[in-house]
Formats: sequence, structure tokens, C-alpha cells
Amino acid sequence: MSWTPTVSTEPGAVTPRLGLAVNAAQFTLLVAVNALVGGMLGQERTVVPLLGEQVFGLRGYTAGLMFILVFGLSKAVTNYFAGTWSDRFGRKPVLVAGWLVALPVPLVLIWAPSWGWVLAANVLLGISQGLTWSTTVVMKIDLVGPARRGLAMGLNEAAGYAAVAVTALSTGYLAEAHGLRPAPFLLGIAFAAVGLGLSTLAVKETRGHAHLEAAQSASRAGPRPGLAPAPSASPSAQLTDREVLTLTSFREPALSSASQAGLVNNLNDGLAWGLFPVLFTAAGLSMSQVGVLAALYPGVWGVGQLFTGALSDRWGRKRLIVAGMWLQAIALATFASVHAFLPWAGAAVLLGAGTAMVYPTLLASIGDVAHPSWRARSVGVYRLWRDGGFAAGAVLAGVVADALGVASAIWVVAALTAVSGTVVAVRMYETHRTAPSTG
Repeated sequence: MSWTPTVSTEPGAVTPRLGLAVNAAQFTLLVAVNALVGGMLGQERTVVPLLGEQVFGLRGYTAGLMFILVFGLSKAVTNYFAGTWSDRFGRKPVLVAGWLVALPVPLVLIWAPSWGWVLAANVLLGISQGLTWSTTVVMKIDLVGPARRGLAMGLNEAAGYAAVAVTALSTGYLAEAHGLRPAPFLLGIAFAAVGLGLSTLAVKETRGHAHLEAAQSASRAGPRPGLAPAPSASPSAQLTDREVLTLTSFREPALSSASQAGLVNNLNDGLAWGLFPVLFTAAGLSMSQVGVLAALYPGVWGVGQLFTGALSDRWGRKRLIVAGMWLQAIALATFASVHAFLPWAGAAVLLGAGTAMVYPTLLASIGDVAHPSWRARSVGVYRLWRDGGFAAGAVLAGVVADALGVASAIWVVAALTAVSGTVVAVRMYETHRTAPSTG
């Protein structure tokens, strides 16, 4: 089945031109929208694990991590459909739908009479995050074209995770001053309202930019000097959903290596989200200290991506991914080995730095390899695997922590993270080549 690229301008869309400079206004707006998406996630990082323990009386680690399990599963599945729907219906409708799903989440968390309601809120949060975060990723890739992909992903993920950090820190102080409910979740109400308003009234459709890049890609398709052949090299690149799923998950070396690394990365993030606040409070830290530690890791992660995404455009993707996974493993081992605020703060910095090296670079590598005609679906499949790591982390960390203790769970995840980095080192080829600058 051949595919003929066309360039189209859809209703409400900006005139398709590729490049960061020419699309600066829309790109900046999408950065702001993704910061609000991150804020919706950040409202949970400090408070929800403690709600389970202190308000609803959950004792087993596995039961306490169920909120991350349902969040990860719902987000992972939604990521896949978000990519397919954004190719079929356009990016903007998917983004707006995600914000509509987000609206009730903070209200349910405020009024939840049982842990089951918290789980239901996290199903909605996962669906919302899958639709909104996936779509802002795809829209930024659409806008910038091939030359600034790493920088674009760095800015996108930096905004999202800096907002996670600031919100986690803020909710820690709010919880210490006013209790676990309702004050920390009032931020989420504001984030959802502003995010929906901006996405509905100001964000423009970007699918036409993908059509333009596809047409340009077809006109200059050819060998990729120094790189392994990739499925995007052929102009006859229209693939079925099943073919995209298989390529991204298993067959294509770079895409599948990125998918497994993304899964393991979020596996250790699920561990940090669900168990670290409980670990810190058990050691006698105050709520504000827990909030600082809960914010420090995503804060370094968020700010670091301002640099690591752009560096991957200069140095290539593979070396940053490998080094970042190994640095995360060292940081997790440090968490398991120490038992005081300052050493934990140092480990949080290391974990954030390692994640910053990996997170935008994996997304950029997907954008390097996947053809514009099926790139949104490939991003969706990658994010299916990556956010499935939340669910895997919740199950693995909970079972091991219940059987052997929290420190043992951290050691197991540290070992898996080191192995994942080794898989990338052995199997992945370098995906980035210098592309003509498009601003």
C-alpha cells in the first residue's frame, strides 16, 4: 500500500511552516498547557500516598500502591488511542477531551469517602494525562520539524515536570498547614479550568505540519549516512495500526529499545511516587521535608531537560539514554542505602539528573525514526509501554516491599534500571542525524 503525502491546512490551523522560530507563539502556548498538565499530576505526588495510610488506614504496600496501578494502566492504554485518534480526528479535539476528563479529578479527591473513590479519580487522571500529555508531545514535534526535535521535547517535558515539582512542594506545605484535604487539591481545580480554557480558545490544530513534513520527507528520502536503516526512509510508509504496534514494541531496534527503556524509567518513577513518601515519614521527616524531597527529584528532572533535550540534538540520543539509565540505577541504590534527609536529597538530585537525560531523548528518538504519517501512533505505542511502567512498578514494588521491605524493593528496581540501560547500549543504534535548520 503506497502513501502519497499531501499538505493541508485544516479549519482553525496555523499556516503549516516547520521550525521553532516561526511557530514560537503556538509552541510557547503548548509549553504552558503542558505545565498545567504536569500540575494535575503533581497535586498527587506528596499527598495521595499519605491519604491511603493516614486517612483510609491502608497497611500493606501493595494495597497502598493500587492508585498508581490504576493510573498507569488507564494512562498507558489511553496513550495508544491518543496517538491513533490524533491522526484520525486531529490533535486539538483529543487535547480538549483530555481536559474535560480532568475536571472532576480534584473534586473526587477532596470528597472521596473511601479508597475506592481515590482509585476511580486516578483512572480519570490517567485517561486525562494520556490524552493531554501525549497530544502536546505530538503537537510540538509537528511544529518544530526534524532539526529541533530534542530541544522541543526537552522544553515540553521540562515544563511538565517542573510543574509536577512545584505542585508537589506546594501541596506538602499546604497539607502541613491545613491538612491533607481539601487545600492541596484546590490547585488542581484551578489547573484544570485554565488548561481547558487555553486548549479550547487558543491552541491551534497542528496536523497540517505533519503533512508538510511528510511531503518534504518523501521528496528527500534516501540513505541515512552512519545510521542503521529505519522504516521512515521509504516514501511508501503508510502502515496499519498493528504494524506500527509491532515495529515500535519489538521489531525495530531503536523504537523497541526506547520502549523498554521508557517502561523501566516509569517503573522506577512509580516506585518513587508510591513508596518514597511512606519511607520518608517512617524515618521521622516532617510533612514539609517530605514535600521538599518529593519535589526535588522531578524539579531537577524538569529543569535538566532544558539542557539535555538540546544536547541530544548535538551529541546524539543513544549515549544520553544509556548514561541516564545507569545514573538512575546508582541513585536508587543510594536511596536504599541511606536513612537521612540530606543523603536522600543528594540521591533525589542524581535520580532527577538521570531521568532528565533519558526522558526527552527517548521521545526524540521515536520522532527520529517514525515516519510523519504514523509518528503519532508510534509515540502512542511508546507511551503505552512507558506509562505501563507505572503499573508494573506499583505491582513489583508493592509485592517486594510487603515480602522483604521497602529497601529490598528499591534494590530490585535499581538492578532492573541498570539492565535496561545495558539493553539500550547493546541493541539501539544512534537515531539522530544533523538535519537542515528550519528555525
